[in-house]
Amino acid sequence: MIRRIGAVLAMVSAGLVLTAPATVEIVVLPPPPPAPAPPVVPTTEEVAARITPAVVTLSANRGWRGISGTGIVLTADGTVLTNHHVVTGATDISAVSPHTGASYDVAVLGYDTTLDIAVLQLGSAAGLPVAAVTESPLPQPGAPVTAFGNADGGGVVVPAPGTVVAVDKTVSVRDSMDGSLRRLSGMLQVDAAIRPGDSGGPLVDAFGTVVGVNTAGALEPDPAVVPDPPEAYAVPIGIALDVVDQVRTGTSAGTVHVGPTPLLGVSVTTGRTGGQETGAEVLWVGYGTPAAGTDLEIGDVIVAFDRRPVSSTADLEEMLMARRPGDSVEIGWLDAAGQRRTATLTLDAGPPR
Repeated sequence: MIRRIGAVLAMVSAGLVLTAPATVEIVVLPPPPPAPAPPVVPTTEEVAARITPAVVTLSANRGWRGISGTGIVLTADGTVLTNHHVVTGATDISAVSPHTGASYDVAVLGYDTTLDIAVLQLGSAAGLPVAAVTESPLPQPGAPVTAFGNADGGGVVVPAPGTVVAVDKTVSVRDSMDGSLRRLSGMLQVDAAIRPGDSGGPLVDAFGTVVGVNTAGALEPDPAVVPDPPEAYAVPIGIALDVVDQVRTGTSAGTVHVGPTPLLGVSVTTGRTGGQETGAEVLWVGYGTPAAGTDLEIGDVIVAFDRRPVSSTADLEEMLMARRPGDSVEIGWLDAAGQRRTATLTLDAGPPR
């Protein structure tokens, strides 16, 4: 609304006083809108009700031992995100939706060992609830979070509340199944008490949105004792989704392997002479594997793969992961007498590495 008010303005200059009529416009503004009410933070139970339908429990076999883990449903037709260490070396992988009780066969679409992320596909899945995710901003230290997972392989999705302790952490973690060590970077550190079986499950913010993938937690010698204070780590969801995007391209690249895992059939360690890396020394040759059909023996050193030089275990692993089951490759090695040998073989399909 505008009101016009007549007025007399006085101007003073060099001792003269002038008067003149004028019109002044005064604008009356409407009152500002009320400030939006702060979002209502849901209870732990409400958060659980939002995220649990989009979580599956995972189980598999690794040799004679059983493996338990958790997966996050990303698409209604059954694309699932989990940790690589949940499926590495695993056979007969299956998933169960605790929300509906439905069970699914599982195929591994691809994985990144350096980021500890794997992408799975649930067979014949349709119409599954999908987890809400947010890539940014990352929750900062002090922000409340909750880890959900198949704690201790119980088949029930259990919440573990906590807070963010630090971001962008680098940590060395040990696989509780085989004792292997790996170094992970860019991790979220939280003080949620995650347990074996929680691996691959969602770390969510106060509103139930996924911000990370549960990956590692500190354990006491007594499994019934929770570390005080708890210490756990999660892969930020943005990093994990980058792996998903790469797998969806259908092409292995960098540290991401896509498709079935090729099997050569040897266990190796980096051979050295005079402190210099010389190749991949054979520790054993698996019975019935492609390598068993050659003259490779324990102690031989693989120095070439598909006519490319191999100077370390990492070289051999990288070249192998770029291939697919059914590919024909030539390997070259030095035997115990130092003689160069070669053989051509066809790679088999094996469990995720």
